Amino acid sequence: MNRDRLWSMIRKEFLQMRRDKATLRLVTVVPVLQLIAFGYAIHTDVRDLPTTVFDQSQSQESRTFVQRLVATGNFKMGAPAHDYAQALRRIDTGAARAAVVIPESYARDLKRGRTAAVQVLVDASDPSASSSAIAAAQAVGQALNIETVQARTGGAALRALPIDVRVRPLYNPALRSAVFIVPGIIGMLLSNILIIITAMSIVREREMGTLEQLIVTPLARSEIMLGKIVPYIFVGYIQMTTVLVVGHLLFGVPIRGPLPALYAASFLFITANLGLGLFISTLGRTQASVIQTATLFMMPNVLLSGFMFPREAMPAPAQWLGALLPLTYYLQLVRGIVLKGVGLTEMWKQSLALVVFAVAFFTFSTQRFSKTLE
Repeated sequence: MNRDRLWSMIRKEFLQMRRDKATLRLVTVVPVLQLIAFGYAIHTDVRDLPTTVFDQSQSQESRTFVQRLVATGNFKMGAPAHDYAQALRRIDTGAARAAVVIPESYARDLKRGRTAAVQVLVDASDPSASSSAIAAAQAVGQALNIETVQARTGGAALRALPIDVRVRPLYNPALRSAVFIVPGIIGMLLSNILIIITAMSIVREREMGTLEQLIVTPLARSEIMLGKIVPYIFVGYIQMTTVLVVGHLLFGVPIRGPLPALYAASFLFITANLGLGLFISTLGRTQASVIQTATLFMMPNVLLSGFMFPREAMPAPAQWLGALLPLTYYLQLVRGIVLKGVGLTEMWKQSLALVVFAVAFFTFSTQRFSKTLE
């Protein structure tokens, strides 16, 4: 091996790397920015869980209980519920992650020395978010019991506890992580894989010279783009069905909602990601540059969409950034349909967001596609 020739080759690669400003920024600046952004955004300790209250007692005692829950920092009270069904519906649709149900006899039972029952409903589809809420609710009940006992007897034990806080985990009573992860894997696979293969297909044809041949055909630009994404819609359905069936049979993930609603939501999500992949393909001239651009979308997809970490634990800027990702809304939809049994009508906001993403990405990619090939 000739050391001079080898050193010349190494030196040439470093010079070429220095001239490639895009690659140089990718390997130096982008990791630092991602470290700073995700370091502040990712927290496993869930705080300010959106909570609704159905307070039938409307007493000072019931308001004290709610205030003690808020003081833990785990609950953030939203609009009160007017009945039990509305409280459940808000958890089903994702408007709330917990509900506190206080019976009408709460204050009366406390004053008469009887046990006053309180029910706390927690969305347990995400075990990491629900476990802290469950522990906090139980801790509030224990603290109030101790205070009440000391106030009544001066510290002597009573036959029955003054307050009985009954925590009911919904949708995932056993707090199994597979129930939460498997539906999320559907969204993650559809997002990352479809974006990459769609972006690569356009660039590959450009590098091989076959894309110019398509341009001179009577096909319109929109027809070319539709022809590119339609086959991958079926690929996405195959991936989704495979994960759903294997997750149900192997991990016991329930399928409670209507499958037509799940496939309709998946169509919107698949279309949005294919449009994004086509848009990314117009930003680069080579497969390597397209892959580099696609990686910039994958990291936020994993960390800010709610796939791994609860979005409620993230600071407001990270939640705003996650709201710009189609995967954020699809995860809420797929988990709502599969685990909670709701339909698209109950989660119309998430469905509308996916419609906007699908139309916007397809429109942007078509316009950009026309400009780059002129």
